[in-house]
Amino acid sequence: MERRYILFDTPARDLLYPFTHTRPVAAIRVGILTIKEKWERWLHASASFLTLPYLQEKFPLQSIHAEDQCVLINGHILPDTSLVAAINALETGQELYMDNVLLAKVVLGNDWQLYGSGHRVNYQESVQQLTYPWDIFRLNDGALRQDFSLLTAGRTSAPVPASNQVSGAENIFLEAGAVVEHSILNGKTGPIYIAKGAEVMEGCLIRGPLALCEGAMLKMGTKIYGATTLGPGSVGGGEIKNVVMFGYSNKGHDGYLGDAVLGEWCNLGGNTTNSNLKNNASTVRVWVEARKEAIPAGTKCGLIMGDFSRSGIGTMFNTGTVIGVSCNIFGGEFPPKFVPSFSWGGAAPEVYREQEALRDARQWMQFKGQQLGDVEERVLKAVYAAVKS
Repeated sequence: MERRYILFDTPARDLLYPFTHTRPVAAIRVGILTIKEKWERWLHASASFLTLPYLQEKFPLQSIHAEDQCVLINGHILPDTSLVAAINALETGQELYMDNVLLAKVVLGNDWQLYGSGHRVNYQESVQQLTYPWDIFRLNDGALRQDFSLLTAGRTSAPVPASNQVSGAENIFLEAGAVVEHSILNGKTGPIYIAKGAEVMEGCLIRGPLALCEGAMLKMGTKIYGATTLGPGSVGGGEIKNVVMFGYSNKGHDGYLGDAVLGEWCNLGGNTTNSNLKNNASTVRVWVEARKEAIPAGTKCGLIMGDFSRSGIGTMFNTGTVIGVSCNIFGGEFPPKFVPSFSWGGAAPEVYREQEALRDARQWMQFKGQQLGDVEERVLKAVYAAVKS
């Protein structure tokens, strides 16, 4: 009997818009790895997705046979030692719950229902989970530290070149092929992970925790204040604090980005800046698209930006601004605090026409050396149809 691990979206996935417009929850990056990648390393096995039909082609569900033991795991949940042990202890027909939240269940084959059909087992520990977009940067510090331990255990870092000034060297790990020269790295405040093909240009000031994933880059003189992840192929510049870029996104110039999340294929023009703190230090309220209301998100929240969205030079984003998928933001005034997907403009955005949005997404991917495939195009068309209907 073979175990198959499947990460499922719950109905609460919609609360994570704009990021779950274009991916399952478990494809979100928090820390160094995506949630799926975390589970695969903890379980020492591959995993697949159970998500909405229009996303399933890009994020496929693995083939399942009648005799397979399928372990269905809530894709919003981050793994840890206790939770993995509890899931591994489940037998066929059992469901693991924390309060009324289904964490996992085990069934035979693919003839199953997600809820209410098995023997309930109660989980007594706490869990880390993504509910709202700001949870991504809120959890990034702890997730990055955990992922650092997971990725570097029993391994030796490539040498840190002598041109750098280093503190807390035991918390700094360079993969072979990473480039770091003439910069200041402080690992005492948290781990610093530089992946293969990533580059830290001269004059960068880095306080951990920081993760530069494969092919990511920090431009000259970048200031990193910690709890920051630049996903594969991303570029950072200026002043950055507590930021997650999923991948292939750019903030390559001066300006401040703090307590923020950028999806994939985003670009912030030079001197783009976000506010992450209200002038009276009161609670930031952030628009939740699925609920059609603004809800409290704590005292700090900057920019939330979906895939394929961009800003022109000098753009200023107010505290707790949410930009949807495939938006082109420009102009000298603050854009609204919520800009729906496929919008074009500044203070009063218009509709970004579908074919033009696809054209520009295609060109942006080509700029980064990749292609917008048929599957990705169908996903964007499905999002366009849903949000513009």
